[in-house]
Amino acid sequence: MTSALLSPPSVTARVPAKVNLELLVGPVRDDGFHTLSTVYQAVSLHDTVTVRPAQEWEVAVHGTFADGVPTTADNLALRAATLLAEAADVVEPVHVTIRKEIPVAGGMAGGSADAAATLVACEHLWDLGMTKDALCDIAAELGSDVPFLLHGGTAVGSGRGEIVTPALARGTFHWVFVPSTGTGLSTPAVYGEHDRIVARRGLTPDPDPTPNPAMMSALLGGDAEALAAVLHNDLQDAAVALRPDLGDLIDAGMGFGALGGLVSGSGPTVAFLCADAEAAIDLAVSFTASGTATNVVRATGPVAGAQVVPTSRA
Repeated sequence: MTSALLSPPSVTARVPAKVNLELLVGPVRDDGFHTLSTVYQAVSLHDTVTVRPAQEWEVAVHGTFADGVPTTADNLALRAATLLAEAADVVEPVHVTIRKEIPVAGGMAGGSADAAATLVACEHLWDLGMTKDALCDIAAELGSDVPFLLHGGTAVGSGRGEIVTPALARGTFHWVFVPSTGTGLSTPAVYGEHDRIVARRGLTPDPDPTPNPAMMSALLGGDAEALAAVLHNDLQDAAVALRPDLGDLIDAGMGFGALGGLVSGSGPTVAFLCADAEAAIDLAVSFTASGTATNVVRATGPVAGAQVVPTSRA
């Protein structure tokens, strides 16, 4: 058992959002999840999570997207802390403070990101000496995207997304994200709509989806135009069916000069790939100046996964 008396007073971890460059959805598994093949990229839109010893397990949330994040026991970051404590035989509770800058229920893994950051911060606070692989085993119990947010970079996700294999990617890719200003999209609702669309169209999902070789080649070459041509999300039709405005937003972004655009994960955030930093600035300005979108975020990828930072930077 680890004593908090030997731990630093607080630890802060910084964690990125993710975008799915490709999301291929297979059939429903026996456990209720879908078989997936996805290509993740971590992008420079970050949450920070600070943990410190406390008398009770607690969580507080601040920041741009704090509204709607639970501060009860079902908060995913708090669940991450208690699960790690149980696995490591730690009895001292922590207070978790989340600075929320990743959209909530936006398809960018905001909740999963906070869980990953909490695992990293608590592991450091309690001085557990755990490997990343060991943390990933716990992360997989929390959610399909959590293991990737521990790794960051660019990676292929398989299984239900929790089996992460690093992918080779060169250069920096420039993104513009338009988070939803309206109602978020429930991941189960989007998958349910996807299943209905597949059944209605008489399609048979690939039981063992694998990444598109053209995508892996574009990433290896650092070629934004080639990557834009193969961006794909099997859930996009479902997300647009539930939120038709997302289709209009994609059309607008392409009209403003984006190389490619797609719904991020289960949505409703829309991601646009741009040729370079200047093109990303121009696209963001086009969205805001036209009144098409008021909340626009520029980011780059790939970036590192969850990692401890000096507390003074929190």
